Amino acid sequence: MDAPGLVDALTSAGVGRGDPVALVVKPGVGTGMAGGAGAWALAEVDDGPGPSLSGVAAVEAALRPRWVLWSAETSVALVRAGTRPAIAWDLAAVHRLLFGGWQADAGRVWAAAHGLALEAVPALRPVDLFSSLDDAGGGPVRADGHLRAEWAAGAWGESLERLRTWAELAQEVAARQLAHLAAMTDRPMAVATARSESGAELVCAELTVDGLPMDRAAAESVIAGYVGPRPRDEAEAAERRVARDAEVLSHLAPGAEVDLRSTAQVRVLLGRLGIEVADTRAWRLREVQDRHPVVAALLDWRKAERMGTTYGYRWLDEHLGADGRLRGEWSGSDGAAGRMTASAGLHSMPAELRPAVIAEAGMSFVRADLGQIEPRVLAVVSGDLALAAAAGEDDMYAPVAAQLGVDRATAKTAVLGAMYGATTGHGAQALRRLETAYPVAMGFLSRAAQQAAAGRDLRTYGGRLVRMGPGAPGGAAAPETPGAMAARGRYGRNAVVQGAAAELFKMWAVTVRARVGGLGARIVLCLHDELLVHVPREHADTVAELVAAGLDEAVHRWAPGTAVRFVADIAVVSRWSDAKG
Repeated sequence: MDAPGLVDALTSAGVGRGDPVALVVKPGVGTGMAGGAGAWALAEVDDGPGPSLSGVAAVEAALRPRWVLWSAETSVALVRAGTRPAIAWDLAAVHRLLFGGWQADAGRVWAAAHGLALEAVPALRPVDLFSSLDDAGGGPVRADGHLRAEWAAGAWGESLERLRTWAELAQEVAARQLAHLAAMTDRPMAVATARSESGAELVCAELTVDGLPMDRAAAESVIAGYVGPRPRDEAEAAERRVARDAEVLSHLAPGAEVDLRSTAQVRVLLGRLGIEVADTRAWRLREVQDRHPVVAALLDWRKAERMGTTYGYRWLDEHLGADGRLRGEWSGSDGAAGRMTASAGLHSMPAELRPAVIAEAGMSFVRADLGQIEPRVLAVVSGDLALAAAAGEDDMYAPVAAQLGVDRATAKTAVLGAMYGATTGHGAQALRRLETAYPVAMGFLSRAAQQAAAGRDLRTYGGRLVRMGPGAPGGAAAPETPGAMAARGRYGRNAVVQGAAAELFKMWAVTVRARVGGLGARIVLCLHDELLVHVPREHADTVAELVAAGLDEAVHRWAPGTAVRFVADIAVVSRWSDAKG
């Protein structure tokens, strides 16, 4: 079937704009589709490297369906071939939302959607004398309802007929996932979240393929400013690491030994100096840097160490292409609370490298950064009206400080401490005042912490399952100790806020993608709560307005009727570092 015939077939089957159409792609074989009342396969035309997706492009242009995809691999293949779908239903992304964790291979996705035991998902094994005929071949589904291991592992792509069948199975899984989401009556935003999470995978596919504009000479200059010029060999690099360590250790008594790369040893060191910290995050160390010179030295060391190892010359050589684009593989979920993540450290690139991120000729960046997103999200998900009122200000920490009778810095520390589970140190007294001033929000966090500490799974505002049992990121581990339970509680109270914030951020990114694509603009980075859009210079101001309007649209899609105000700092710049903040 040719591309026009495929469009006609889908139209005759009743497929219209936004309707689900399953798509599977196998390079060298073809594409399979299922939608409406039928399933089709399109033989591949050999018109160059990679899969031919002319049929997909024709259907996208004519019908704009919601493509049902087994995983993000197909999204990346589409973008590489020049087709950028408007909307999708990503089975793996929705599976992670519904059932938690990272694993989302076809066998697990099928089993979970059908209510089958995940521990019984068949594993691929060689056929031998002890294999049953049922295991060795046949259709895609075994007698026990599970997918055959060889199909899940790729045998679905061996023929056009199998492509059609695999597309039909994708449609079935999507329908079952939708039913699971609709049954979550305590999470009315679950279906909308699933659509947004699937859209985020399209954003990630484009981030993976397009890359981030970066000037190599500028990047090398930044790196050299922290660790010196390129070392001649590993021995010279090791000498420099020793020298960096010595600068920190010089602030301690002679003979003091500590592995600065060990968080536990650094905490012990600080404790001996009378500085108790819950962890060694940079923002927490900055709060106590006036207590001893070693803290400031440690903060400087960490910047240089990160630049010399994670983001050094080798990193640049491996990930910056000859076209001046920095690339890694992006995913819409980290498998925990649901934040976007990427290989090559792109999702957590240090601010020090921003001067090297420069818009290409004739282009500008629109940079947008959400302000105080987590406390504003807390106001929404907890339903605390007093905290929602504070969010009406551009700087919501100011009214919180007035309510608590403390300065702004202390109020900020207290609010962050409440969400991260810090109950001691600077701001602890103000933290106790929070419980009186904002009892609904603090009660919400406390219940999440108690549930997590007991090893019970959590669900975010949008319906994502956050596993707290054995093997989970914050989950239970043997032996069960009070310390482990407390750590799990801290993780849980943060996960319900961080997870909801990630859902809002991705809904914003998906909305921006939809609104600015027609102007030649592309999202080139999603960093925590920040978007960076690469746009033709003549459209930069228009895109900036669309990004701002997209936030309002996303907020009201994410939390219909909410009175909580969300703000973003938006600027048009040529270099990422030119933006404030």
